[in-house]
Amino acid sequence: MNFKFVPLIALGIVACKSLPKQSRNTTTEIVAPVVVTDSVKKDSDDPAVWINPSDPAKSLIIGTDKDQDGALYVFDLKGKVQEDKVVRGLQRPNNVDIEYGLKLKGVSTDIAVTTERFTHQLRIYSLPDMRPVDNGGIPVFENETGEGFRDLMGIALYKNSEGTIYAIVGRKTGPTSGDYLWQYLLSDDGTGNVKATLVRKFGQYSGKKEIESIAVDDELGYVYYSDEGVGVRKYYADPSKGNEQLALFATTGFTEDHEGISIYQLSKTKGYILVSDQGADQFHIFMREGTKQNPHEHTLLKVVKVKAHQSDGSETVAIPFNNVFRKGLFIAMSDDRTFHLYRWEDIAGKELKSIKGK
Repeated sequence: MNFKFVPLIALGIVACKSLPKQSRNTTTEIVAPVVVTDSVKKDSDDPAVWINPSDPAKSLIIGTDKDQDGALYVFDLKGKVQEDKVVRGLQRPNNVDIEYGLKLKGVSTDIAVTTERFTHQLRIYSLPDMRPVDNGGIPVFENETGEGFRDLMGIALYKNSEGTIYAIVGRKTGPTSGDYLWQYLLSDDGTGNVKATLVRKFGQYSGKKEIESIAVDDELGYVYYSDEGVGVRKYYADPSKGNEQLALFATTGFTEDHEGISIYQLSKTKGYILVSDQGADQFHIFMREGTKQNPHEHTLLKVVKVKAHQSDGSETVAIPFNNVFRKGLFIAMSDDRTFHLYRWEDIAGKELKSIKGK
């Protein structure tokens, strides 16, 4: 669930302020999707989007079916399952993310990475063919002994300005001492498969519920994650910049759990951060760039109600895809085993801006 500025188009804690409750711009209209995907078999959970660099209209949506007999489903932009690309037999794949241009045997390879909870492994597939490139799975959170400390949940990939790619991984539960998330360097193991090298442990955890949703802003170099029932925490994505928490925002106005996080990019530096208020079937939208005085002050701009029910994972991509998604695409998981696809302009309404569509 994270923003990638892809080659297609170039392709001390700070408590952030929210608008006073009485002045929040909360829509009463329920926004409907323009496309609902085919159903997965068991339990839809988290979507990601692979942008086809030669023809965005042929881009793919990858979504998890979170079950012991789970799968990675692949859909086109009409929501139709691409059966030849679906990966089945996964043991509770939870979240999925995509990154572009990992060098494998010298070849630039786009990858989809999912967390497989019951095996405590990352599973990695090349795109768009969905071929495994992980030697059967990569163990993470090794040597952790607490109950649930190795049960994988969230995943976000980060690519820095030099092209180095990292996986930032979360779990069902973990320590509250500041190393809840583990970050791994992804690279070629010498055979054309991916290896993962642990580079840091970071991230506060309240201990109240759990942490699932993680999102990375590649361009600005930040990682965000939802500490459910508390708020959204913000850190530097680059391990060389340290483990200081930069912000804790979205702390008020949520009905139940803080869940899916996604980013809509208006430019390299401006845009919006969307956070799921799972129990209320709505999304809180915050300013991505912060304020002139403080880049880590993410003001609440709007709350949007959607038809997707109990939405957990979500994704936003700000490019023109086709005649339907002219100004970008917003995807929200719904608990009826589907993913809902929304036009960005329907989410934005009159209050928010959009990229220039074709």
